[in-house]
Amino acid sequence: MSIDRYPLLAREGRWHIALAAGVAVAVHYFAGPVWAAPFWIILVFILQFFRDPPRHVPDAPDAIICPADGKVIALSEAEDPYLKRPSKRVSVFMNVFNVHSNRSPVAGKIMERWYSRGKFVNAALDKASLDNERNALWILTDQGQDVVVVQVAGLIARRILCYVQPGERIARGERYGFIRFGSRVDVYLPLEARFEVSLGDSVKGAADVIARLAP
Repeated sequence: MSIDRYPLLAREGRWHIALAAGVAVAVHYFAGPVWAAPFWIILVFILQFFRDPPRHVPDAPDAIICPADGKVIALSEAEDPYLKRPSKRVSVFMNVFNVHSNRSPVAGKIMERWYSRGKFVNAALDKASLDNERNALWILTDQGQDVVVVQVAGLIARRILCYVQPGERIARGERYGFIRFGSRVDVYLPLEARFEVSLGDSVKGAADVIARLAP
């Protein structure tokens, strides 16, 4: 088991945390603890949203690890809209209380990246996979299999962040992006892949195995 190493608080939240802390301290100092209480609560919410704990990453080469914390809301065969192939799809919904760092489900080479503007409907709805703003990565694994992972914006998510580009290598469980304030992640797999989770399961990014690739 490998352990990833990231700060406990995501760098994407530093400005939000500093601003919220500054307001809470100022209101507490000038107006007192009663008036400052809502601002301290907001600070606690922001701290929990931007937490980014280290995770134990499974080393098994056939393992597809979960790309995000959340709840499994879809397990099905579906048309991969990026590679235009029949595939198996796993969808994980992240609410505002989940960790929002996104992790690579496999190790391999990034072959292509697609960004699509779109709507901001409820990410728990199936149509969000095609209608919402989204960012997709095609990863060719070291075993020669194609995996596509898609960040999908949600109802209140307004910022998809992705830090990798085509031609780069990425490790299993490596942090590659972040979505602010609620969203979902879809993973498109070869038809031969075997699901390792069930609908409704709560899963952890970089730690839980959601599927396994065929040899």
